[in-house]
Amino acid sequence: MALKIVCTDQEFITLWKELGSPRLVAKKLGVADSSAMRRRASIESRLKIKLPTHNSQRDQPKPKQKKIELAAHNVRRGIDVDKVKRVIVFSDAHFTDTTTTAFKALLQMIDTFKPEVIICNGDAFDGQVLSRFPSINYDAKPTVLEELKYCQQHLDEIVKHRPAGCRLIWTLGNHDMRYESWLVNKVPEYSGVDGFSLKYHFPEWETCWSFWIGEETVVKHRHRGGRHAGYTNIITGHTHVLAIQPITNYQGTYWGVQTGCLADPMSPTFEYCEDGPKDWRSGFVMLSFDQGRMLMPEMIMVSDEQNGLFEFRGCISKI
Repeated sequence: MALKIVCTDQEFITLWKELGSPRLVAKKLGVADSSAMRRRASIESRLKIKLPTHNSQRDQPKPKQKKIELAAHNVRRGIDVDKVKRVIVFSDAHFTDTTTTAFKALLQMIDTFKPEVIICNGDAFDGQVLSRFPSINYDAKPTVLEELKYCQQHLDEIVKHRPAGCRLIWTLGNHDMRYESWLVNKVPEYSGVDGFSLKYHFPEWETCWSFWIGEETVVKHRHRGGRHAGYTNIITGHTHVLAIQPITNYQGTYWGVQTGCLADPMSPTFEYCEDGPKDWRSGFVMLSFDQGRMLMPEMIMVSDEQNGLFEFRGCISKI
């Protein structure tokens, strides 16, 4: 088949040296890519020269997107790993009118270590009267308004203690969503009205489902009880368990972290457990980062709620 290229060999050579790509040359001449490649092969054979490609337009793999770029900001947020040294994560506060030892220790740790990020990892709001589960006794439950006030009192206290520039993140939990889910299902016509979303009441806190620190560490409320997912550090709440589990593979050591509960496990909030034994621990965790990776996480664990004692780095402290 004759080539439909209306230019001389010398014009083709000049164009090739300028553009350096079969695709770009073909586009310039208005022909198919294969036609340009055949013309190049013909010229190379006849004139005993080489016309190397120096500007390949073949489909190249796109640069890998950062994980925080793969979802909308209200779903997934994050921070570059080289911008943090300390991150404090607490969860399952289920705030009431009582201030726990774990909460007091949290404020002390914020003052001492001045983290770049503080993460409320879900279930700050409890939503007892919004629960789908029936009451098991006649005790009065706190109203939605009362629970909102408890949350505001405690989270506002954290705002007062946060260091300058520290980000406040709230990775929403299933109890937090009781507030909005009840409204969405009962009065969907009020979508967008001020106050009908939990985050409206806490403007200082950035809400999301997950928060990424670099590409290898994710904080979210629920994820298989803190187990690992590939080459990723998983930091979760929800279970009320305070525990750290490493796993080492060919790529290095990664951590499954469960962030305990800021609430007192013996609180009346959890009477649905019928005074059964609970493998729960009151406390929270601190994450440290250096040279682009997460170091061994550290737990802050309440050892005596009544006397205000907590353990950290091999010492018992009184709050």
